[in-house]
Amino acid sequence: MASFFYTCSPLPTKITNNPLFPLPSSLKPRTLSLRTTTTTTLSVSATASTSSSVEVNDSSSSTAVRSSKSKSLPFRVGHGFDLHRLEPGYPLIIGGINIPHDRGCEAHSDGDVLLHCIVDAILGALGLPDIGMIFPDNDPKWKGAPSSVFIKEAVRLMHEAGYEIGNLDATLILQRPKLSPHKDAIKANLSELLGTDSSVLNLKAKTHEKVDSLGENRSIAAHTVVLLMKK
Repeated sequence: MASFFYTCSPLPTKITNNPLFPLPSSLKPRTLSLRTTTTTTLSVSATASTSSSVEVNDSSSSTAVRSSKSKSLPFRVGHGFDLHRLEPGYPLIIGGINIPHDRGCEAHSDGDVLLHCIVDAILGALGLPDIGMIFPDNDPKWKGAPSSVFIKEAVRLMHEAGYEIGNLDATLILQRPKLSPHKDAIKANLSELLGTDSSVLNLKAKTHEKVDSLGENRSIAAHTVVLLMKK
């Protein structure tokens, strides 16, 4: 029986281009060049109307990033809420009017739940901090202060921002006393404090059907929605 033997030479560890045995073009070493190009353009513009913008453009993307301050809106809406505990020995002041009752609001200031609520609604519409941050109840300066001081400051801030009252709708929630005999006096005082016609002010009063502290004559609450219009 014949035997056949095959021998193999080891593969070269490095391919070289021998002039006597030229390599095919497909096996010739190639030079790879890597080139990266990044173009970034940053433009910043600011206008005299206190609005500013920043735009970043990248040539590899069509996405633009912009940041700008809040625009001046033609109108703004704000909501306010307040609640106070009723205790004997305190006056009950609502909308700046002293209402005869056997108890009143226990508070750091005069406890006028309606004016506090309206102040918060105006501040909220303007995007400002609430009444507790501007007039903190731990500041002795505001101890027993009339709430007309707070509402006058809110109105000043409103006019400073270029707005005026469009209309205001308030709801008082208390079991006693009945507010019907006092509504006209409250609206007239609100009209003077806000510097607006009483026709754009609406005031409603609801009982709480003898439910919880409001219905048990142990507290009083108010909600207000206000629309501010650009002057």
